[in-house]
Amino acid sequence: MNRRTLLAGAGTVASGSLAGCTSRLFGGTPDGVVLDPQEDQIADSEDLAYPAYGQPLPSFELSAPLAEKTFDSDALDRTALVTGVFTFCPAECSILLRQWARIQGRVADAGLTEDVYFLPITFDPERDDAAALRENAASVGADLDAGNWLYLRPETPARAKTVVEDRLGIAFERTTESERLPGYDFTHMVVTFLVNPDGIVERAYRGERIDRDRVVADIERVASAFADE
Repeated sequence: MNRRTLLAGAGTVASGSLAGCTSRLFGGTPDGVVLDPQEDQIADSEDLAYPAYGQPLPSFELSAPLAEKTFDSDALDRTALVTGVFTFCPAECSILLRQWARIQGRVADAGLTEDVYFLPITFDPERDDAAALRENAASVGADLDAGNWLYLRPETPARAKTVVEDRLGIAFERTTESERLPGYDFTHMVVTFLVNPDGIVERAYRGERIDRDRVVADIERVASAFADE
C-alpha cells in the first residue's frame, strides 16, 4: 500500500465553528486522489488548519475500546470517515453522527461494509469511557455489530489535544460558561474527513448537516476505485 509520510502538524488552529464557503480553483489534480477537486473548499488545502483535499491524514494510534483493539492510522486499508466529537454534546455532534449512521446503512446496502471505516474520535476521554461510547452508538443509531464503526479514544485530555487539535486541526476548547451544559461543555470545530485507503484526504465536509447523498456517492467512488486496483 502506498503510505504517506507523517504530517507533523495541522498548521494554525482555527477556533469556534466555521460557516460559509467559496469556490476554489485548483491548478490540477494532486497525485493519489480519486475525486475531482472540492469546489466548495474555502481555501487552498495548504492554507487550511486541517488536512484537506490531496493532503495526507496525519498519523495517530488510538484505542478503539468497544472493539478491544488499537487503531493505527498508518495501517489504514479502507476508505474512512474521520471526525472529532464528544458524546455528551447535545447538538452538533449528535446531529453529525446520526447522519453518519444513515450513511453507514447506505454503505451496507451498497455492499461496501468491509471497505469503509467510520472513525469518530472523542476529545473528551474523561467522560467518554466505553459505557458512554456504547450509549452514544445506541442513541445515534450506529451499527457496532457491522464492525466498521470504531469509536477512538485518546488515553488522556492531553493526548486528545495532540491528535484531534494539533494534528487533525479540529479545534476544541473546554468551557465552564455554557447554558446548554453548565460547568462542562466544549466549543469546537465540526469537520468530517473522507480519506482513501492510502491515507489521502479526498474531502473535508464542514458542519454537522452534511449532504448524505453527496457523501455516499463520494465514498462509493473512492471505495470502488481502490477495489479495482
